[in-house]
Amino acid sequence: MDISVTLEQVEQKYRRYYNSINDALEQCFTKDSPASLYEPVRYILSGKGKRIRPVLTLLACEAVSGSSDNAMDTALAIEILHNFTLVHDDIMDHADLRHGRPTIHKQWDTTAAILSGDVMIAYAYECALHTRTDRHNELVHILNDANITICEGQAIDMNLEQSKHATIADYLDMIAKKTGRLISASLEAGGIVGNADHEQIGKLVLFGNKIGQAFQVQDDYLDIMAEEGKSGKVPGGDVIKGKKTYLLLRSLELSTGKEKELLQSIMDKNGISPDRVPEIKEIYERCGVLDEARQLINNNTEEALRAVDSLPYQEGREYLKGIALKLMKRDF
Repeated sequence: MDISVTLEQVEQKYRRYYNSINDALEQCFTKDSPASLYEPVRYILSGKGKRIRPVLTLLACEAVSGSSDNAMDTALAIEILHNFTLVHDDIMDHADLRHGRPTIHKQWDTTAAILSGDVMIAYAYECALHTRTDRHNELVHILNDANITICEGQAIDMNLEQSKHATIADYLDMIAKKTGRLISASLEAGGIVGNADHEQIGKLVLFGNKIGQAFQVQDDYLDIMAEEGKSGKVPGGDVIKGKKTYLLLRSLELSTGKEKELLQSIMDKNGISPDRVPEIKEIYERCGVLDEARQLINNNTEEALRAVDSLPYQEGREYLKGIALKLMKRDF
């Protein structure tokens, strides 16, 4: 798939939008009192997040209208909603760190984290309603649908953690809801602000769905393929923790005999010792699941790029493609 912008241009555009979003976030939640409410919010919003979702909102608006000028408030709504989900996820996951810093419930306490998350979701809707558009009803519906769907995805994920018989269909449903829906909502919302028609909105949502699935499967793939000391990952960290991933669940479907028993034991015992990770990687290779995952990632990425190829404004759509390729770590 040809693309008319270079990686360097995409990086420059991304950095420009990234800085604009950070500057705008600093103007949010400026109240000093009560400090127990607003300090944790400012703390998480000042973290080292990549701001991919609000960048997608701005680019989607640009791709259908030629400008992202009216979309910043909606982009902020998306980013604040995303961070709200992270605050509550960290509580449920008992996570100690987020972007290399203590999570809110560790830096303060669980009560502060819950309350801060609550005010963030309300503020996200306020930002959306500040957007200059006559389609506020659609924006609010998108945020509501995304929020409900993310909660469904989190519930499925919690159920999968306890299940000894999870399937690849369960997993794909979970990532579509927990990860993919907010990505597609980011694009859908940007399209609404840009006054996109129904067909254009559908293409943006398809782009988001395909990129969301590809990104998560790629994350699973990179985990087992990580090299010691690179990328900040422990090679096979997902296997060590017994995490249900595309690779593990698909290999369970494809394997037989002792190999299948070994893979099942990872789920039954909630993990495996680090020294056995190379053995699991070899099973993945023999099953063909690593090749299958790469093909799924490539197919989804190509479908995403084709979906936005007919959007009316070239610059916005080409940078959308560029961000997708950047996420997929593809050369172009």
